[in-house]
Amino acid sequence: MPFDFLSDFDWSQLLTLRTGINIVDIMIVAFFIYQLIKIVRGTRAIELLKGIGVILLLKLFSVLLQLHTTEFIVDFVIQWSALALIIIFQPELRRGLEHLGRGYLFGRRKKSNPSEIVVSNLATAIQYMSKRRIGALISIEMESGLDEYIKTGIKIGADISSELLINIFIPNTPLHDGAVIIKDFKIVTAASYLPLSESPAIPKKLGTRHRAAIGLSEVTDAITVIVSEETGEISLARGGNLITEMDSNDVIDYLNKELVMSTKEKETQGPIQQIIEAVRKGVSGK
Repeated sequence: MPFDFLSDFDWSQLLTLRTGINIVDIMIVAFFIYQLIKIVRGTRAIELLKGIGVILLLKLFSVLLQLHTTEFIVDFVIQWSALALIIIFQPELRRGLEHLGRGYLFGRRKKSNPSEIVVSNLATAIQYMSKRRIGALISIEMESGLDEYIKTGIKIGADISSELLINIFIPNTPLHDGAVIIKDFKIVTAASYLPLSESPAIPKKLGTRHRAAIGLSEVTDAITVIVSEETGEISLARGGNLITEMDSNDVIDYLNKELVMSTKEKETQGPIQQIIEAVRKGVSGK
């Protein structure tokens, strides 16, 4: 039988203190190699590591093929490589030691909630535009997809920042007309067209931005923030309703409740609960 040798093997030799120490030793080395790769990834050091790999392969081939001159040159390079690596990798070594000192190698850095970043930048931009009466229309995708309206705009695909939002809505610029749509914590498009509400209950004093915001809220569960160009008044549309006469603090409170809290609830849910919730919403159509 091909596996007869297994029956003769003394398995008790594996359960020794020396074996356990060797396993721990290998795990420590693997851990530090993994952390080293994380530190140098995306830096110029990764290209230098590839060069070192080429030198080691050259050393191997020179030994196997008995290329004595090549082997002598490679050995000379390797002898001085330790000092050269310290000089070349000085920024990466310093960054690695800083990470070690801060404890990032052995613990996770606390990640900021992306919803909190969205709310903070939105609040700053809205407050700035309200004071200067810069008209704005910003829609945030929730459960209902907004792909139909995303396709009508100019693709942005940028991280959210208050400066970018303000710059988009500066009057007489190519993107200031239409809506900014935020999806998955990013600005996906600007100058998007939203459906106008035909409701007769909308006051005549409200303009196209407000009608578009209400129109979108009638067909989706998106949250849309409006800044009036005439008065600087801040409004918010959701579920076919329009909340008027808001200030930046009101917007922060509302978005914190709808975005930040819901995101934290999803994070605390296990994968099974998230699947059940998704199926429930799919069946109910909500």
